[in-house]
Order: sequence, then C-alpha cells, then structure tokens
Amino acid sequence: MPVSGGLAGQGLRYAAAIGAEAIQVFVSNPRAWAVSAGDAGQDQALREHVAATGRPVYVHSPYLINVGSPDPEVWERSVASLAHSLRRGTEIGALGVVVHTGSAMHPDRDAALRRVREGLLPLLEGIADDGPDLLLEPTAGKGQMLCATVDDLLPYLGNLDWHPRARVCLDTCHAFAAGHDLAAPEGPATLLAGRAVRGGRLALIHANDSKDGCGSRRDRHENIGAGQIGTAAFGALLQHPATQGVPFILETPGPAAAHAADVATLARLRQTALPRRDVR
Repeated sequence: MPVSGGLAGQGLRYAAAIGAEAIQVFVSNPRAWAVSAGDAGQDQALREHVAATGRPVYVHSPYLINVGSPDPEVWERSVASLAHSLRRGTEIGALGVVVHTGSAMHPDRDAALRRVREGLLPLLEGIADDGPDLLLEPTAGKGQMLCATVDDLLPYLGNLDWHPRARVCLDTCHAFAAGHDLAAPEGPATLLAGRAVRGGRLALIHANDSKDGCGSRRDRHENIGAGQIGTAAFGALLQHPATQGVPFILETPGPAAAHAADVATLARLRQTALPRRDVR
C-alpha cells in the first residue's frame, strides 16, 4: 500500500479502493538506511482496523538489508534496520516482517551464512509473543544470492536452527526467475512440495507474474496473467492445500486500476475449479 498519507489514512483508503483482503507496507524508506519513528495515532488506527476486520498486515523491510554482507558497516546497518522493522511491525500489529535472504557478495557462502546467523538469531530470539514472525524471502538468483530456489532455504534455515519464528515468504516472480517452472502443469505443486515450506513454515506469498522467462534470474514483475507465468499457475497455487490460510500479496505494476484488476483476478482464480492433478 502507498502510505505517504499515513499508514491508516491513505493506506487503508487505497486498500479499500482496490478490494484488498491483506496488506503490506513499508515502515521506512525502502531504499535508504534512515528509519522513521512512525505516528502513534496512525499505528493505533491501523491496529484497530486489523482487530475490527481481521485483515492481516505485513511489513516489508528495506531493500538495502544484507545480513550476509562482508562489509561490517553494511552488516551493522542491516541488522539495525531489520530490528527497526520488527519493532515497528509489533507496534502496528503486523503478522510478519519480510526480509530478503541476502547475498554473500563473494564465493565464501559459509562465511556469509555465519554472518546471517550472528545477525538474525538474536533478532529471532528477541521477538515478543505478540510480535511479527520474520519471513525469509528468496530472491531471483542473480550474483551470489544466498537463497533463490526453495532448496536453498534448507541450509539457510538450518543455519538458524530452524527457529520457529523464522518462516518463509515465496515470491512467484523470484521463484520462476530462479528456475521453478510455475508455468508447467506440475510446477506449482512441485514448488510447494519443498521441505522448507512444509509443516506451516510458509507464511506469505508475493503473487507476481514475470516479464522474463523461467530461469532468467531477472526480477521484473508483471501483472497477473500478463507475464510468462500465466493465470493457471496462480489458480493452482491458490487452491493448493499448502497455501490454505496463507495470504497472497501483490507487488505488481500500478496504477490502482491495475491493482484492482489483479485482486479481482486472484479472487476469481481462488474459486475456479481446477483439474485434480493441479491441486495435489
């Protein structure tokens, strides 16, 4: 949601206008290290809205965060920025805070994973009972990214001792770009069969079509049905048993009319009967 007019002001008006059933916000500039203290009045209004409607809220942490970075300053800023997002998530009643799993920046992945553990475990241990889960989002796989495929999450989660507050956010465009062929008939079921997303570990899906082909490693989002993934895959994902109760968040191109159309498309696909093989 756009929140320039306030989390509960402009943000909730926009959500209502496009028919959103779940919302995701930034609580600080997504492309800068500076943090925002927020507005207590807006925070309270958003919490009251969530309590009244049951509409789940999620926070996306800033894009600059890289807890695998070998640069001490970047690593320290990343941990501090993520701690801020978790704190603000608690203040607004968010269910989860999404963070990209990061990059090694060089071939020594083991060292990067040690830095991830050093940064994330204390944050995970510090989450209050009523605080948001930390949702780990694999990326499209370009460069030395630590997680792109679902299987990449296995050593990452193991490195965090499979902490119960460390859960998963899957981005369909990222997964497709990383090589999960969601456009294939069995593609959605294969993606959701991964150990890292079973047993309730999957908490959120970013529903984005892809401008580029499978395995491209290019993170370019497209509106639902207008890209290389296609609508059938989203219907299969929505109706798969593993996604029941898991919100889908759109990060597709605007303006509002396009977002409303994407929400309507997903709502229709959720109800459309699929061939039995697609929902195994």
